[in-house]
Amino acid sequence: MTRTKVISAAEAADLVPEGATVSISSSSGLGCPDAVLRAIGVRFASTGAPSGLTTVHPIAAGDMYGIKGIDHLAQPGLLHRIFAGSYPSGPSSADPPLVRKLIEASEIQAYNLPSGVLFQMHRSAATGQPGVLTTVGLDTFIDPRREGGRMNGVTPEFVRVEHFDGREWLYFPTVPVDVAVIRGTTADEHGNITMEDEGAPLGALDQALAARSNGGIVIAQVKRVAEGRSLPAQQVRVPGILVDRVVVDPDQLQTTQIAYDPALAGTLRRPLAEVEPAQFGLEKIIARRAAMELSRGAVVNLGFGISALVPRVLLEEGCHEEVTWVIEQGPIGGFPLTGFAFGCALNPQAILPSSDQFTLLQSGGFDTAMLSFLEIDTEGNINVSALPGRSHVTAGVGGFADITANARHLVFSGYFTAGRREIDVDAGELRLISDGNVPKLVEKVRQVTFSGRRAVANGQRVTVVTERCVMQLCPEGLTVTEVAPGIDLERDVLDRAAYPLQVSSQLTVMDPRLFRPEPLRLQLPDAGELR
Repeated sequence: MTRTKVISAAEAADLVPEGATVSISSSSGLGCPDAVLRAIGVRFASTGAPSGLTTVHPIAAGDMYGIKGIDHLAQPGLLHRIFAGSYPSGPSSADPPLVRKLIEASEIQAYNLPSGVLFQMHRSAATGQPGVLTTVGLDTFIDPRREGGRMNGVTPEFVRVEHFDGREWLYFPTVPVDVAVIRGTTADEHGNITMEDEGAPLGALDQALAARSNGGIVIAQVKRVAEGRSLPAQQVRVPGILVDRVVVDPDQLQTTQIAYDPALAGTLRRPLAEVEPAQFGLEKIIARRAAMELSRGAVVNLGFGISALVPRVLLEEGCHEEVTWVIEQGPIGGFPLTGFAFGCALNPQAILPSSDQFTLLQSGGFDTAMLSFLEIDTEGNINVSALPGRSHVTAGVGGFADITANARHLVFSGYFTAGRREIDVDAGELRLISDGNVPKLVEKVRQVTFSGRRAVANGQRVTVVTERCVMQLCPEGLTVTEVAPGIDLERDVLDRAAYPLQVSSQLTVMDPRLFRPEPLRLQLPDAGELR
């Protein structure tokens, strides 16, 4: 008779020892083992145990609304230290998630490290290696010569600078894992885990291996249980030899607000005619101009923010199949989604584990990255992690540092200024009625998430697209190369930056078609044809 590994969430919570290091597989609402995390929080609230936990999250666990994910554990005394690639953001600065309140109050130690590096740290833990040597994060806030990824004053130094083989590296020591809490769709009675309903497998296998090699335990949350050895071997993502206990939550969501969509799991191809086009306005104008940086056949990484509208632009223009999107959570190809479903894609060609996807991204094995920005300073440094008005607690670097470290071409999209603004689009021109009162081109960014000087030294091509101008990062500084029709270069661009911008000797006007609601009739050039 088969001895079942299935237990309740409360019984799983009882297995977490005092002072344990717990690795949690999740990407916001995608793949979050929320039932197990909730049970751990309930156990602590009623018994005071387990206390003093360290948690490791390669990507954020839990979304921005309600007590979910890491917020179940965000109780004084329960959580001692946290390593995370990103942190959930509340609906406003006045209503932050519980974990951010603990960090801001210096009640826990907290690190913000690149997601890809955190996955590599699990692999080093699984193989008994001392840590990770990488150039990812050099000269950013992750570099100990800046902030070392530390999020408050009680957090000790962790990242080190090392010199090896004539090069400079950042060194991230291995963090041994005692408990891995992962998620899948189906477990058989032996603990073999498949992920047929998941939007991505994330890093579940690596996290399970890290716990197993350290003599720890692996708890897998799933939607259902199958008979022993009845699951197709090719579909098993985490073998039962690594899984100690299984918790069944038949109500687990595929991702926030989505119970299950087979098109996100790659088991059904949904007609893209269902996708609504982006509404015409300033954000669509920016996304359209960013799309003009792409070429046919390109492999393109996509980030959050305005850049996430670019696939909708290509779909409207009938050229969405001319590029292949790669998203850090794992999807390759298909149509990337926005909002709570970001990290998933409709109709993907493949879905890799996040750890393997980051190998592609860190290597620069793609053509273009389409990202966003909050601030840009005199050196071309970009802040995308530190939100305004939120002390030292950040939304997090996520995969941004992994993606930008070796990317050949980076396109950063965003508004030229922040704050309340009134800008009309009329007859193919912009009309600036009132501008935002918060500059985004500042003397010094609040946090260096991307190093401009390293980009220049490495020969990376950096394009910044805004509603009123396009800029390139050159050795002599940020240079205006295009200006929108209807915009005065001196008054609306140069005078609105907190430092002198360079102006290209070949300054041109942005394509007037961008500022009209009808489709552009965009034709992507072949690689090498881009100006």
